[in-house]
Amino acid sequence: MKKKVICTEKAPKAVGPYSQAVEANGMVFISGQIPIDPESGKIVKGGIMEQTEQVLKNIGAILAEAGLDYSNVVKTTCLLSDMDNFAAMNEVYSKYFSEEKPARAAFGVARLPLDVMIEIECIAVR
Repeated sequence: MKKKVICTEKAPKAVGPYSQAVEANGMVFISGQIPIDPESGKIVKGGIMEQTEQVLKNIGAILAEAGLDYSNVVKTTCLLSDMDNFAAMNEVYSKYFSEEKPARAAFGVARLPLDVMIEIECIAVR
C-alpha cells in the first residue's frame, strides 16, 4: 500500500499529532475538521450555522488540494456538541451535498476540541 499525506495552508493546521488528510489506494481520509478560520487561526464567530459553514469550507480546501471536490465524498461523520443543533447543521450541510449525498453518521458528543459546536470527518474516493 502506498500512502500520501495531504496538507494545505487553506485549511487549519492540525491541532494534534495527525495529518489533515491521508490518501491510500485512491481513498482520501480527511481528519475531523473544526471551525477554525485558517487565516486567523481562530474559531469563527457565530453559532452552529457559521461553524458548520467553516468546517465544510475547510473540508473543501483539503479536497481541492487532493484534486477532488464534494462530489467525491462517499462518507461523513458529524459530531455535534448539542443535538438540538442537528436541523440547523443540516441546513448548511445540504448546500454542500445536494446531489448524490454521501453516507453519513451524526452523533451528539459531550465535548469537542476547543469547545467548538461541530466537527466533521469524511472519506472521499477518486
